[in-house]
Amino acid sequence: MTLLTMQSRTSGLDDAVEAVPRWSTTSELTHQLFDGHERGHLHGTWRALIGDEVFRYRPGLTSDQRIAESYARLKLVNACLDSPVSLARDPRMLASLHEWTGVVDGALGTLAGIHYNLFLGSLLDHDGGEPRDLEEFTSMRRTGTFLCTEIDHGNDAAALQTTCELDRSTGGFVLNTPTPGAQKFMPNTSLIGGPKSGTVAARLLVDGVDHGVCLFLVALTDEDGPRPGVFVRPLPERVGAPVDHCLTAFHQVRLPREALLEGEHGRLSEAGFTSSVGNPRKRFLHAIQRVTWGKLCMSGAAVGLSRAALAIAVRRAHLRTISGPRAGVRVPLAAHRSHHGRLLKGVAATYAMTFLHRAVLARSVAHAPDEREEVERLIAIAKGWITWRSREVTVECRERCGAGGLFSLNVLADLTQNLEGTITAEGDNLVVWAKAAAEMIFGYQAPGAAAAAGAAGAAGEGHRPLSELSHLRDLLAEVERLWQARARTALRTGPSGNPLARWNVASSAGIEMVRAHARLQAADAFLAAIAGTAWPQARALLEDLCRLFLLDELSGHTGDLLAENRMTPAQVRELPLAVDALMERLAPELALLVDAFDLPEAFLARVPLAGGAPSLMLDEFLAAPVRTPAPHRPGVPAPGRPQP
Repeated sequence: MTLLTMQSRTSGLDDAVEAVPRWSTTSELTHQLFDGHERGHLHGTWRALIGDEVFRYRPGLTSDQRIAESYARLKLVNACLDSPVSLARDPRMLASLHEWTGVVDGALGTLAGIHYNLFLGSLLDHDGGEPRDLEEFTSMRRTGTFLCTEIDHGNDAAALQTTCELDRSTGGFVLNTPTPGAQKFMPNTSLIGGPKSGTVAARLLVDGVDHGVCLFLVALTDEDGPRPGVFVRPLPERVGAPVDHCLTAFHQVRLPREALLEGEHGRLSEAGFTSSVGNPRKRFLHAIQRVTWGKLCMSGAAVGLSRAALAIAVRRAHLRTISGPRAGVRVPLAAHRSHHGRLLKGVAATYAMTFLHRAVLARSVAHAPDEREEVERLIAIAKGWITWRSREVTVECRERCGAGGLFSLNVLADLTQNLEGTITAEGDNLVVWAKAAAEMIFGYQAPGAAAAAGAAGAAGEGHRPLSELSHLRDLLAEVERLWQARARTALRTGPSGNPLARWNVASSAGIEMVRAHARLQAADAFLAAIAGTAWPQARALLEDLCRLFLLDELSGHTGDLLAENRMTPAQVRELPLAVDALMERLAPELALLVDAFDLPEAFLARVPLAGGAPSLMLDEFLAAPVRTPAPHRPGVPAPGRPQP
């Protein structure tokens, strides 16, 4: 039962003429959010799965028990698949898997992404030698993991130190961890979840020559423990859903010849090592290209968590009543602008994030070969903006639900913590954006200047109304152009003879340029979704949501736009009033907008905050028998206290 239906029943509204258009509007919004006619194929399996009772929160479990539960759920995911290999080859299905399962079990998304994308995908992407027998991995008799990052080498993983040396006497390899800093950091290599194999990133040494980093398939553990020469040490608990992260090291581990994953980036023959891919760094990036798909998965997880947080918080806002303006009158939290306004901004941002994620996924599967670098940069930029923005949205939702939002049973606190992992995984956001900024300062032309000229020519001074979506989009493009110009100036005028100092002067402006670029891409994806919306009521709602998103994103840049004569003083004063007017129009549609997120009712019914009933924890507490502790007698140890 949707919140709209619940509201209709409690208020006695049974107007069928009104109900049909609102239902159709919700359906059209869902259609736009979830890939249109591909919705069933891409989302149906995972949406149905998270409604299963096996995903109900179980209190009182230890960390190890929760980890084991996530591995058991991973096997349930595998049982739903017609072909694990097909999943590993489909970035859209992989991202969708994260988009839904992350809502109920953040660790499951981590384990699934590692097994299907980083591990199985890497095996499939490398075409050296005879086809591999993957049955023990597709059947999940062995779980796959990915060992790249080292203690001393994270974002600079191309400089990692683990070695794998060709042994001419056997034709195989010897895998070693040469220093403590070369231990693999945070792979899920414990004995929980059963036997495991991993793709290990190591420097290929042939006759004393270092050919750079390649991947090797390594059996890590069996039922009885680590394989000979493999050393596994569990790491302490971290923030978010528990995963069996470990330090892993190797000492004289013998590998067969077929352990080397070969491909375009490098092949080994009797004649030696050959590669058609540039320098060692490029070869390394080619070998671990599945990390790029991992960024798509992190974006998918983040948009899914934002939608779930909003669905819970908006339900709570309509179901929780507080004292009204007159004695004896109670009103829902959602009646207050201070409450629904923040949620509406989160909804607008989440629609924008979802549309951006869909657009980036579409480009990732349909780009031309010469667009690869541009698309990979876009994937990285979108991942940074979406995961950071999702954290803001989920934290806001948790706060709007008060103390109840702090309990794991109510999901929200776990969502906010799990987002920390998406922000750091597959490349720390800030480092990834710094790399993108360095490439874009001179290697890309921001469109703001052309947009400004076009606007000025069409409207005299170029001061179009703030209600015009194309104008708001052009203002955002101008923000990007301004930050690019500042970064270029800083780089040109920075200290000579000191590249690091010059970059330090330009980096802040460069990163702001990347942030503006991400928001502009989101705006374009939003506008494209509006253009594809047929139902008038749904289109009008999307237009207002897009206006709210754009005005909110522009609010911190009005000074720059005023200085560049792109806004008038009157428009700067008008902007907050325009935002307030949009909230006035959208507030009655808040429930409809989040019902379009299509969360399974079976999932929401398990969340006390979203159900309108007293907390399940309180129910269980009230139903439990009252136990009065016996009075303590002198000389008798109190229960639970050690005797001297």
